[in-house]
This record gives sequence, C-alpha cells and structure tokens, in this order.
Amino acid sequence: MSKEVAVLMGGWSAEREVSLVTGTACAAALIEAGYAVREILVERDPRRLLDALEPRPDVVFNALHGRFGEDGTIQALLDIMALPYTHSGLLASALAMNKPMSKRLFKMAGIPVVDGKVVPREHVLAGDVMPRPYVVKPLAEGSSVGVHIVKEGDNTPPFVREEWRFGEEVLVERYIPGRELTVTVMGEKALAVTELRPDEGFYDYTHKYTGGRTAHLIPAPIPEAIAAACKNYALSAHRTLGCRGVTRADFRYDDTAGDPGQVFLLEINTQPGMTPLSLVPEQAAYLGLSFPELVSWMVENAQCDS
Repeated sequence: MSKEVAVLMGGWSAEREVSLVTGTACAAALIEAGYAVREILVERDPRRLLDALEPRPDVVFNALHGRFGEDGTIQALLDIMALPYTHSGLLASALAMNKPMSKRLFKMAGIPVVDGKVVPREHVLAGDVMPRPYVVKPLAEGSSVGVHIVKEGDNTPPFVREEWRFGEEVLVERYIPGRELTVTVMGEKALAVTELRPDEGFYDYTHKYTGGRTAHLIPAPIPEAIAAACKNYALSAHRTLGCRGVTRADFRYDDTAGDPGQVFLLEINTQPGMTPLSLVPEQAAYLGLSFPELVSWMVENAQCDS
C-alpha cells in the first residue's frame, strides 16, 4: 500500500499565491510517483488544520511559503503531532527566516555576507541610514517581497511610508553590484550554480514568477573557483543552521572589477519554490533527476523533531 502524503498549501502570508502553485505542482508530481495524496488548503485556523490532518497521513509535504509556513510555526505543530514533514525543522526554519540572525551565524561560520543593520522604519523615512546605493528589506519575508533598492537621486522611499506592512524595523544592507547566483542543497550535496539574468532591474517577485522575464543560465558562466566557493558556502550555510532536506542559497557575485571577483551570501531558503519556474526542480533536472523523483526523495527523507 502506498504512503499517504498530505500536501499543505496556501496559508495567509504575502506568498500565498506562490504556495498554491507550488502545492498543486508537488501534489501532481507525487500522484505521478505513486503516492496517495491529500491536498490541504491551510487557513488561519489551527482547529481546521488539525481536523484536516485526521486520519493522520504518513508524511506531510510542506508546500507553504512565507511567515507561519516556513518560520518554524507550522513545524512546531507537526512536531507536537509527531508527523514527519519535508524540509527543515523548527529551529533551522526560524533562524533562516530571521535574516539578521541567520546573517550573524553565517558570519561566525566564515561565510561572507553583505554588511547591513537593523533600523527603525522611521529612521529610513528621516534620511539615508548608510551611503547609497543600499537595499531595504523586511526582517522575515521571502520571494523578494518588500525588497527595494535605494539609488543615487531617489527621493525618500515612499514604499516605507505608504505601503510597508512588514513591521516597524527594517533591514538595510549595502548594495552589491554584479550578478545573481543561486545554489540548491539536497541532503548533503550542493547540486549546481545557476545565474539569474532578469530582463530589467533586479530579480524581484515579478521576475521570479513571470515567465520570460528572467534567463536561467545553468551552469552559471563564472570562474570555476567561484562556482566551487558558492557550492561550499551553500552547504556550509545549510549545516550552520541545522537544515535538512532541500534548501536554496542565494548569492550576489561582484565581478565588476574583473575576475575572480567576490561572492556574498544573501540568504538561505528552507522552503524554496517548487513552481514550474522554480530553480530547485531546474537544477535537479540538470543533474538527471525528474520532478516526481525529486519530491519522492523529499517525502522519503521527511522527519520531525518530536
């Protein structure tokens, strides 16, 4: 008899729509792989979620993105229920979602990170908190939600005044020129390095989830030493936070002064996207692993911390 897998999707974060696409794609791939699948649309109602998980499945595939889905919250509930789930556990998920804390740990582990600081939102409104250009981002969001680059000549960022809904503190980082790179870690192996080239601007939410807006170059056309460094840093970041399953590490590579340049880790994603445009399935396919084989591996390696 095949295992039954409950696929959690939706949620109520800013990444709800991405989660729905991820969940639908993963559910279809799991069915193709021979699993019995139960799709569960997660709302902000723990009682309904507990009811939906009865009778208990063999494994939970966590296809949630953003706050409450990948910050340790849902992981804690599944730990209490002693239900094995995909991706990282409570502590690693919480640390990875908290960008300032994870950056501190990465730096202690010898991984190069971008200089930055946490400041009150009102300080950004009052004027520059570091020399331009710099990047303003939420402390705990994914998919580049809320990320803005402040350049020379820009006025006071209106987004912080009018549209900001991510708390009263913001993370401000030095802007790193150059190229966008990403590496998937699967278990104890870094798969590949992909370069992302958006048609304009930077690799924001729109470019992540709109077909044709970003070119994916795999393997990235970069010096071999830089590719090796990215893989080593991605695996080190995965281990530093105690991650498991699949993660994706994002980098900036500054080669504006020529080779070999310098690479900086931006963040690690413990719940990377699994949509048709996503990078993890693409890197797995590059190494000969189909999407059903990838999600099957994730299910068979599911754990909990009960």
